Amino acid sequence: MTGELFPRERAEVAPGAVHVPDWLDSARQRELVAACREWARPPAGLRTVHLPGGGTMTARQVCLGWHWYPYGYARTVVDGDGAPVKPMPAWLAELGRTAVRAALPDRDSATYDGSDSATYDGGDSATYDGGDSATYEDSDQAAYDIALINFYGADARMGMHRDSDEQSTAPVVSLSLGDTCVFRFGTTGSRGRPYTDIELRSGVP
Repeated sequence: MTGELFPRERAEVAPGAVHVPDWLDSARQRELVAACREWARPPAGLRTVHLPGGGTMTARQVCLGWHWYPYGYARTVVDGDGAPVKPMPAWLAELGRTAVRAALPDRDSATYDGSDSATYDGGDSATYDGGDSATYEDSDQAAYDIALINFYGADARMGMHRDSDEQSTAPVVSLSLGDTCVFRFGTTGSRGRPYTDIELRSGVP
């Protein structure tokens, strides 16, 4: 059996956090994988992230728009080959806004000030983490201008953590490409329980 016996439905994991299964069709997923492979090529290509304490991230990373490094942002790959970061495509920013509309169709207008972000998490995985100093009236106008693309090999993983450096109330968009994985959604209080495990498959925000 290749299909689902019962279609998986949009579900709210926590207040403001929404899981939308089977959002991207196969053709769009293939387009994104092809784009990620191009972005991974040098210069300013896929790199190993070295942490201040001496460790390394098992997921390798490439950035678009702005370059993230622990713990700051730059226009060049300051912890890699020094090349200018690749541009953030307008179509990718629009994909983020479209994902917000799919996840939060009844979202009221709000004011966003700061970084927008989106995360692609899976076997072939990408994290889009956006930043902008403008004020947005709603998700249709959110100016996504940075993407962090993480590639997870067979032995790679990302531990429990909280992205709290960015000052923003903008939506965070998460998409999965590639192998099925478990995304553990925790709380702001600690890295322990209670948490919710979500199975992410390719094409899921």
